[in-house]
Amino acid sequence: MKPIQVGLMGLGTVGGGTFRVLTRNQEEIRRRAGRGIEVAAVADLDVERARATVGAGVAVTSDARQLIADPAISVVVELIGGCGIARQLVLEAIAAGKHVVTANKALLAVHGGEIFEAAQQKGVMVAFEAAVAGGIPIIKALREGLTANRIQWIAGIINGTTNFILSEMREKELDFDVVLKDAQRLGYAESDPTFDIEGVDAAHKLAIMSAIAFGIPMQFDKAHVEGITRLASLDIRYAGQLGYRIKLLGITKRRKGEGVELRVHPALVPVKRLLANVEGAMNAVVVNGDAVGTTLYYGKGAGSEPTASAVVADLVDVTRLATSDARHRVPHLAFQPGSLRNVDVLPMERTITGYYLRLRVSDETGVLARVAAILASAGISIDALLQREADEVGGEGSTQTDLIILTHDALEGAMNQAQAQLQALPSVLEPIVRIRKEELA
Repeated sequence: MKPIQVGLMGLGTVGGGTFRVLTRNQEEIRRRAGRGIEVAAVADLDVERARATVGAGVAVTSDARQLIADPAISVVVELIGGCGIARQLVLEAIAAGKHVVTANKALLAVHGGEIFEAAQQKGVMVAFEAAVAGGIPIIKALREGLTANRIQWIAGIINGTTNFILSEMREKELDFDVVLKDAQRLGYAESDPTFDIEGVDAAHKLAIMSAIAFGIPMQFDKAHVEGITRLASLDIRYAGQLGYRIKLLGITKRRKGEGVELRVHPALVPVKRLLANVEGAMNAVVVNGDAVGTTLYYGKGAGSEPTASAVVADLVDVTRLATSDARHRVPHLAFQPGSLRNVDVLPMERTITGYYLRLRVSDETGVLARVAAILASAGISIDALLQREADEVGGEGSTQTDLIILTHDALEGAMNQAQAQLQALPSVLEPIVRIRKEELA
């Protein structure tokens, strides 16, 4: 069979890696796919850079629509990013009857429903393994490998930038701002890192995984999203003393008869959990299914060739299935399109989790008793307690100290009310620090 012809939109970090992997491993890929896969044309605004990357044998243009109009091209790979022109080009490619491979998590998290519906009507595939956790094959695992399971929950470190920053803050006992600058210098963080450090990137990925796991539409707009910008190295140190590490987690859980939790935020994870020991810029996703139990997927979540690995894997899948009956392909979101259910995403007030509280308090008799009474009245029980000596906190002669409390699981709404009462105590001297705690058992 003749090689399948691919049009590559965007030849940046991932696009360049995709071209290199396809070229370097072409014989291995042909043996696995059953036919060759060739990049016939590339579209990139920097035409000269693109020509230098792909050489004379590949057509290069600055107009991506030329790839869509080319009848010889069967598959379009969208690596432009964002939700503007990328959305238009993907929909135009689908309308032209072309299969699409994309690494664009923001596009799918926000416009996935529209894109998948268009693809279903045209009988073409949209493959997106590279959109979540880079080279980790988590989409295929959820959609195919765990298809016998009723997924109970997913928890993941799915942003390498934030994991690198938190790892450095813990190991070197540095503040967030210092480590962020170092991460930018080393290339782990963008010049504008907002999507990473505020949790938006992780929420895009979590929305995709949640849809596949539970057979629901993409609901990124309903996710609760918190970043790491307000974390202090002091709390990372206290968490360590209590046997925990702080990670930015994306968590989605099925709550029987109630709905689905969909949330991204920092969380304390016990050091005995594998997820707590994922360091640097690495990613990891834990999935719990009713039949298989708990499984872990670990690897590089970004980078040129790790992400290209997932892009090329999608190209191989498309090549294998391009001639098959569209009705018998693996559905985009694992469940048959007509079987997707509208399930409520629960508001954070109904989330159930444990908590870490740090209270800067007056070093006087009765403070702990008053704090414990407020928590008890809200139905919140204390799991562990750490109280620092006043001299450790404020120096010799200090009249204030830190009270660190870990709670058992409680409703977020109950904790909100309790925290407001605690903050109103005259003996509480600064804003209370609250971080959620996940046992992941």
